[in-house]
Amino acid sequence: MKAIAITGHGGIEQVQYMDVERPQIGPREVLVETRAAALNHLDIWVRNGLPGSKLAMPHVLGADGAGVVAEVGAEVNDVTLGDRVLINPALHCGTCEFCHAGEQSLCTTFGIMGETRPGTFAEYFKVPQDNVHPVPEGFSWEEAAALPLVFVTAWRMLISKAHIKPGEDILILGIGGGVSTAVLQIVKAIGLRAFVTSSSDEKLQQATKLGADAVINYTTQDFGREVRTLTQRRGVDVVVDSVGGESYAKSLGSLVKGGRLVTCGATAGPRPHTDLGRIFWNQLSVFGSTMGNLREFAEMLNFVRQGGVRPVIDQVFPFADGAKALARMEEGKQFGKIVLKVGTEA
Repeated sequence: MKAIAITGHGGIEQVQYMDVERPQIGPREVLVETRAAALNHLDIWVRNGLPGSKLAMPHVLGADGAGVVAEVGAEVNDVTLGDRVLINPALHCGTCEFCHAGEQSLCTTFGIMGETRPGTFAEYFKVPQDNVHPVPEGFSWEEAAALPLVFVTAWRMLISKAHIKPGEDILILGIGGGVSTAVLQIVKAIGLRAFVTSSSDEKLQQATKLGADAVINYTTQDFGREVRTLTQRRGVDVVVDSVGGESYAKSLGSLVKGGRLVTCGATAGPRPHTDLGRIFWNQLSVFGSTMGNLREFAEMLNFVRQGGVRPVIDQVFPFADGAKALARMEEGKQFGKIVLKVGTEA
């Protein structure tokens, strides 16, 4: 079968459209014939080489995917051939203390499709039966593939960690990526006032169309000061900062006393200057978050089905152009999700 795989760690030249073996499923696994697969920054990190990672090459990239069930294992009961499905990309052991407590994203062997096992950038991919979910009614293949990773990440950050409430103010740093656009859509559906930052005026305009109440170009404005002005010096209730780096101190300074900062990454650097005095004096809460557990994934899907929220699609590439799609993501030009169209319609 055809796949987008890396032949080693390094630059974009390592990404190849090539033939690989079709997966063989186990008794509790499902084989999916891929219709669409979505990119994440994880694909770039895997290509560059994650610390401690030892992958067999060639390695198929891709965390997000959607398609038609092509084969089911002998012990699979609730999935049938021909089902239209998307997947939860998170992988867990099911036996450690965290899995038993229902916190699968804290699993001692936690992994993600395309990171610790072959991913979705292939004509077929396999997943455990618990990772398979019906595609929401009315969703295109591209929307179904673009939904899972970023929306469950946003959901855990906002609902389980920050405990957002209607009427609150939230600051979202770096609007344009899949997670940040998902955060904006969720908070607007719930009723928060949302402020967003970017270095791109074009992305800020697109964020306004998605419902952002105020936009700040951080290259020409001090976003900390702008937030204080917008909130009459009060500050926001929640900051979603997955940027880190030099912006982190300003993020803390943008919070109201007792406010919450939540992060799922650090694209500008993982070791920012931290103002501990501000944290304890203003009694701020800082939450780290990664993906989500099984309950949160189900909650997110129900919210999407009932609330009419759909992922933002930036651009759809032909399957063979996977390297070009990854190059676009690396350039940071996208607003929303970049998707690969795989196979034929069904």
